[in-house]
Amino acid sequence: MTWLTWRQYRAQFLTAAALLAVTSGYLVVSGLRLRDGLRGLPVGCADGRCVDADRLLQSHQSAYLAAGALVLLAPALIGAFWGAPLIARELETGTHRLAWTQSVHRGRWLAGRLLITTAAAVLVTGLLSLLVTWYAVPFDQRDHDRFHPLLFDLRGLVPLGYAAFAVALGACAGLFLRRTLAAAAVTLAVFAAVQVLVPLAVRPHLQQPVHVLTSLGAVPVGSARMAGFEGSTLAPDSRMIAVLDIPDGWVLTGAAPQPVRDATGRVLTLGTQPCAGSAGLPPDLGCLKKSDLYVAVDYQPADRYWTFQLAETGLYLVLAAALAALTAWGLRRRG
Repeated sequence: MTWLTWRQYRAQFLTAAALLAVTSGYLVVSGLRLRDGLRGLPVGCADGRCVDADRLLQSHQSAYLAAGALVLLAPALIGAFWGAPLIARELETGTHRLAWTQSVHRGRWLAGRLLITTAAAVLVTGLLSLLVTWYAVPFDQRDHDRFHPLLFDLRGLVPLGYAAFAVALGACAGLFLRRTLAAAAVTLAVFAAVQVLVPLAVRPHLQQPVHVLTSLGAVPVGSARMAGFEGSTLAPDSRMIAVLDIPDGWVLTGAAPQPVRDATGRVLTLGTQPCAGSAGLPPDLGCLKKSDLYVAVDYQPADRYWTFQLAETGLYLVLAAALAALTAWGLRRRG
């Protein structure tokens, strides 16, 4: 069974190995050059906190984005081109009649093919994810946004779960649709839908967020980026806003900036804030720093990153197992 699966999929496996080798070589060389360049900068620039470091990171931005896109696309393409033909091609060509009348039971036939293909998919995607995670360290140290929905899917363990899920999805679609092209199209569509649905509807609920009230006095309100009022012109009903930086955390209360509240929880406006300035002018910043004002935020702290990685990977593995079980059930019911 192993030899037969290899014979049928060797072109796909060898193509994936060649692409992985080329990508690995490029990312390793580029990543080492990036790190050497950062080490040559003055102290304090290593995390992208100066113009020279930012310019150096920008020069590697294209490679960083291309590598991330490859990790994002790899599981979907594997599901379409490895998983979908797994059974559908046998049904289309009629070779399933010969394969299932041999001494190998169809359940064992399916298990062998699924395990080999899934292992290869997880290996390829896992190595890509490992390379991108390593390559992205300087960018993460500058941006502190590993929890960003697009970046979270490209790092760590989650791509491994994606790969297993994609193969199982393709195999299941191939069994019930019985056409390779149709199964590949459905696999791509469903996989894309899941990639959008999980970050929006599932991931925020994997763990109870932390709710904090942060005093505005602890925030550098003197920075125009950190505080102000909504709208291009000041009006009495312009909401008072502030940005709360949570490095590597995931803010769930909406896009920054957040509304400023008083001790009663009321959202403040230019007309209701306690530090009135001259007509049409912002309030006195010194007064604001001494006032009892807060920013309310629900967020996931940075130290939960790997907890979310494990939880979401486990979710995709459970989905893959459920699809594999459904495929096995459907295969047994076929005459």
